[in-house]
Amino acid sequence: MAVTTHRPRPAPTGHARTRAGRRTGARRRRRAAALLYVLPALLPYTLFAVLPALHTAYLSLFDWDGVTLPSFTGIANYRKVVSDPQLRAAAWHAGALILFFSVLPICVGLVSAAIVARRSGRRGTVAVRTLLFLPQVVPLVAVAIIWRWVYAEDGTVNQVLRAVGLGRYADSWLGSFSWSLPAVGLIGTWVVAGLCMVLFLSGTQRIDQEIHEAARVDGAGPVREFWSITVPLLRPEIAVALSITVIAALSSFDLIYITTGGGPGNSTVVPGILIYRLAFGGGQVGLASALAVVLTAVISVAVLVINRLAREAP
Repeated sequence: MAVTTHRPRPAPTGHARTRAGRRTGARRRRRAAALLYVLPALLPYTLFAVLPALHTAYLSLFDWDGVTLPSFTGIANYRKVVSDPQLRAAAWHAGALILFFSVLPICVGLVSAAIVARRSGRRGTVAVRTLLFLPQVVPLVAVAIIWRWVYAEDGTVNQVLRAVGLGRYADSWLGSFSWSLPAVGLIGTWVVAGLCMVLFLSGTQRIDQEIHEAARVDGAGPVREFWSITVPLLRPEIAVALSITVIAALSSFDLIYITTGGGPGNSTVVPGILIYRLAFGGGQVGLASALAVVLTAVISVAVLVINRLAREAP
């Protein structure tokens, strides 16, 4: 039976140690140089994003009205966030806005991108693309004010309904308990659809045109080509659009604040509006901070799930 012996590795010579030390020093210098490049962006982000977020999490553990001394309550504010019916209603409203801020804009953006891509190079394509993207350029406050006029009792929507003989359906849309949330949601659809279209248009440009030509040779029509080629190959862009729009839906504030202010009653109250009311109107800074922390956690989990599903999809 043969016995195998392992020879000990020779100790590195001085020249080898010198080369290893030089490589280590070079790596450290590269890391230090990379850190210097990152610092101009990292410092403002730390000062204006990370530290305020940590301070908000700290305040969520206290009962504080913003003026007097705070008293420590532990996780009592988080229990109230989960159990309070008004807070749960605000969460349901934000979930409903996902349909208008995310699902509908993505569907409209996909169809618009497919149509514009097929008509690429034809007259009017650039104008259509510009018109669809225009809401992204207009400040959201101005958009909200314009749509308040559109939805007014004597606004464009009711005038059109009366002109076509449907005046009995005219309503004060933003003042209706039933229609105020869908009315605000449709504004979000109008604003976000152009962004989704541009994202999907950029994705269609990386799709090899030979794939479309092969499908047309095989007899695929526009609808079949859309579902079998365009949508599957745009999965990365759809994931990005879904992440952006879900964040916009869950963190919506300015659009609702300008159009309805959360009313009528609490029919359009969302977490962003409720955080503002609790902190600056109700003197419950601790509870508002807890709600902000929970909202941030929900948004982060939603984005992580979307990205995970996009990576695992076939």
